[in-house]
Amino acid sequence: MRVHLTVCVIVSFLSPMAMSADTVRPLWPDSPPSWDAPTEPERDITDASGRLQAGRRVTRLTNVAEPSVHIYEARNNKGKASETAVVICPGGGFNILAWDLEGTEIAEQFQAGGVTAILLKYRVPTRKRDDPWTPVVQDIQRAIAMTRAGQLTASTPTKVGCLGFSAGGNAVAHAATAKSAQYESVDSADEIITPPDFACLVYPAWLVQDDDPTELRDGIVVDASTPPMFIAHAENDRLTVFNAVTMFSKLHQAGVPSSLHVFTGSGHGFGARDDGMADDYWVDLCLAWLVDAGLCDAG
Repeated sequence: MRVHLTVCVIVSFLSPMAMSADTVRPLWPDSPPSWDAPTEPERDITDASGRLQAGRRVTRLTNVAEPSVHIYEARNNKGKASETAVVICPGGGFNILAWDLEGTEIAEQFQAGGVTAILLKYRVPTRKRDDPWTPVVQDIQRAIAMTRAGQLTASTPTKVGCLGFSAGGNAVAHAATAKSAQYESVDSADEIITPPDFACLVYPAWLVQDDDPTELRDGIVVDASTPPMFIAHAENDRLTVFNAVTMFSKLHQAGVPSSLHVFTGSGHGFGARDDGMADDYWVDLCLAWLVDAGLCDAG
């Protein structure tokens, strides 16, 4: 049974936990920025041959041409709206979205922990692009801007971060280190685009050079202005653990206070389903880190 480590999490059991999004909103007022959109409709390609995680299938969505945000608003035991929000980006190789394992289930846990979750259904597939992360970064920046502008929640959060898994973690790393907006403003919400206040990378993919895993890929530059990060990975991940270790090393060298957790034997794509392994605790560790870093009100 999971032991909850933070006041944020303990508080959640004193108030109801919504098991579905409170609100769903389109991300863009009209069409998203130009991209090679799929011609086939959005669909769920989950089937009986799909992989199992903790004994259950993983829901797989593809052909997402109309991105949206699914909002899980959080309150503490005093009924106060959360001052912290996190934009959640499921993984899926820039081809699909692991919608429940790395999306809805994560949003529910952060909502229960006192953090408002903005689950982002971002555009896929983009895998054939030379820069498959760019449309996703645009969607992340837009979701952050809308959240900061008070367009998504009843009370405007003072801290807005982003969390991504695998390919979603790659896009979050790009968004967290971007020095400028990746799209033209479409309304008053995004007249000024700024990086997230924090970033969480869970088994992030393709962050390091193929020939030198101790160096980040071109286009990802960490410096003193980079937001603090929480990073979780498995030592035996088929997508090298150096994606996490090297990112943490660069953050440490730049003086950016961050947190790194490497789990033994968890592989890739462990999500946050309880299966009796140490990685079951990463959400609690992340919530504790947010409190320690002054990014989340302990309630």
